Amino acid sequence: MEHTKIIAVSGKGGVGKTSVSAAFVRLLIEAHPEARILAIDADPAIGLSTALGVEVKETLDDIRKTIITRVENGAPKAAIEMLNEARFRIFDTMVENRSFSFLAIGRPEAAGCYCKVNAYLKEVINMLSGDFDYVVIDGEAGIEQINRRVMEKVTHLILVSDPSRKGIQVIRTIKQVADELVMYEECGALLNRVTDPAMIQTAQIEETLRESGIPLLTVIGADDQHAHNDICGDSVFALDRNSPIMRGAEEVLKKMHLI
Repeated sequence: MEHTKIIAVSGKGGVGKTSVSAAFVRLLIEAHPEARILAIDADPAIGLSTALGVEVKETLDDIRKTIITRVENGAPKAAIEMLNEARFRIFDTMVENRSFSFLAIGRPEAAGCYCKVNAYLKEVINMLSGDFDYVVIDGEAGIEQINRRVMEKVTHLILVSDPSRKGIQVIRTIKQVADELVMYEECGALLNRVTDPAMIQTAQIEETLRESGIPLLTVIGADDQHAHNDICGDSVFALDRNSPIMRGAEEVLKKMHLI
């Protein structure tokens, strides 16, 4: 592989970004069994861990807080040593699975945060990403946070929306912000949680997105299997391979030439 494929999933809250991200991870594992895959949960809710069946014991934010505490307690030498150790600490924080690795970012930084610490940790993530073939980032609403806290460059920006006008407007705004802040190679959208396709003016939505330079890659209908899976707390690996969310995610990755 020439370079790491970094897939960032973004959109407004409650549209199923985490489910889509988890489906992407599973599909990449199945399509590229020899590949090194990293899943990054950049949403403070850390829902991706549940969706992938991973137990999180420490987040990147925990490392950041330790460094800041040492600085505030007047132990700059220890803090500098901590920065030097950050790469190894992040490796320790990473959950190693048989088929993928997992890293949770944790809560957003508080006001008055130590920007140098955040910038350093982001740099470490950027370095680490080079050790993987595929990186899937499940982001919280908006793209600024991915740029500020995780990485400035992604290769594939996937925007998730439900059919609502607000959801569509949010991903158009995210695209505008991404054009200014984030370096990316390809961008596309998927419509999720479409309960009644006959009632949705897909062509109109597609045209609206096209005006913002966003191709509509797929439409995913209501998914009872996934809803049941979610209620039971089962991971994406327990989902039927032919469930709507899996088929829709597969269509997106194929159109993006990722599988």
